[in-house]
Amino acid sequence: MTELLPVLSTLYLIAEYAVKIAAIGFVPENRRPSSSTAWLLLILTLPVVGLPLFFVLGSPMVRGRRHAIQAAANRSIAEDLAHIDDVPVGFEVDPGMRSTIALNRNLTAMPCVTGINHGIRSDYEASIAAMAEAVDAAERYVHVEIYIMAWDHTTDVFFTALARAVERGVIVRLLLDHIGSRKYPGFKRLGGRLDAAGIQWRLMMPIQPLHGRWRRPDLRNHRKLLVVDGNKAFMGSQNMIDSTYLSKKNQRVGRHWHDVMVELSGQIVAAIEAVFAVDWYTESGERIRPDIQHLDDPALPIGGQVNALQLIPSGPGFETEPNLRLFDRLIQSATERLAVVSPYFVPDESLFYALTTAAHRGVDVELYVCEEADQIVVGHAQASYYQVLLEAGIRILRYPKPAVLHSKFFTVDDKVAVFGSSNLDMRSFGLDYEITLMAMGGNFVADLDKVLDEYRAVCSELTLEEWQRRPWHERYLNNVFRLTSALM
Repeated sequence: MTELLPVLSTLYLIAEYAVKIAAIGFVPENRRPSSSTAWLLLILTLPVVGLPLFFVLGSPMVRGRRHAIQAAANRSIAEDLAHIDDVPVGFEVDPGMRSTIALNRNLTAMPCVTGINHGIRSDYEASIAAMAEAVDAAERYVHVEIYIMAWDHTTDVFFTALARAVERGVIVRLLLDHIGSRKYPGFKRLGGRLDAAGIQWRLMMPIQPLHGRWRRPDLRNHRKLLVVDGNKAFMGSQNMIDSTYLSKKNQRVGRHWHDVMVELSGQIVAAIEAVFAVDWYTESGERIRPDIQHLDDPALPIGGQVNALQLIPSGPGFETEPNLRLFDRLIQSATERLAVVSPYFVPDESLFYALTTAAHRGVDVELYVCEEADQIVVGHAQASYYQVLLEAGIRILRYPKPAVLHSKFFTVDDKVAVFGSSNLDMRSFGLDYEITLMAMGGNFVADLDKVLDEYRAVCSELTLEEWQRRPWHERYLNNVFRLTSALM
């Protein structure tokens, strides 16, 4: 045995160097430099750990059936809507914004249409009650797609409304993310309760090896939307679960999630429903025809409650990262004011430089984040960017702990708003399915400004002097976890 040890050691050394040399040549392919560097650092220092993880988690894109479905859906939407102009008739936009609208359409096939904003809701329970009320008015169908779902004391009003809808003969289809929902109390009984209520439901991105369902566990469907009869829709950042996320610790310390949802009608509803139709077919195999014909309804004059709206779906099925490109484009276009709200702020290089460059150009930039993040790793990685942000003149406003500010939106020059489920982090750009709404011309931006006023009234501002006094161990952890930011 001892005679074999030198041979085995030599073979191991050859294999290790072969892996490292191969990694240097293959890992950077079609990958942003920060992600390549992070993966190579892990593989080169800990190949036994890094290589298996890379094979399991290394690609941010879905392949095979899901990729083919999304590609076919994009082609179909582009063909069905080819006759619709990029911009609603009568809505005047400058060449720069027209170019942004064209960018979104080229990447997602979705045109800019009209829609009525019936109100942005920042009260958590009132938002759920409004969705339940909309379901109670349903006559034909209800489509629900939400990342985290739990049938609890707060959400019971919504689920019982779905059950009543079924009793009236309304078809109810429901999608929830498997990994996103499974860790919360009541998940094991949830399917049985939905079945008993007659609700058609499917898990999104299920991981069930015994049933032949396996995929990367970190690719998730993070969307939140509700469509009723093709006439009304809700979308935003809120999950369908109690605002404490049913955690005893959260309840003990008083931690609640704060979110925003918007209620919409008009042409935009058809675009939101098209996203649901693709996701439903992907998980169930059932084809449902969204009311695309509503996009041919006469466009309403922009102004008041009527907004020019463009939906931007994104996720692993979109290889062009539509949400990131839109965010970069709008931030670069800011000339006066930029207000950004994101609970998880772990930007890639392009977004980070767009924000700091805006501040250096003289744009008044506000970044709203949580005073205390609910995820330790993300919290430290996020904090590692604060020094440069503050030095650039960006105001960092921290929503007071123990609350979690979970809203995701930003406004540009009080003229354009971006709103939806997407965080400003690399997970939302490449690993999660998201939906984002771009709004112009009506009351959407003004409504978000009111929400910002509510946040600003309770936030504390982080100063550069205060940040520079943080303890050395906190600075060390921030820098360590920053190395993982490209892998999040």
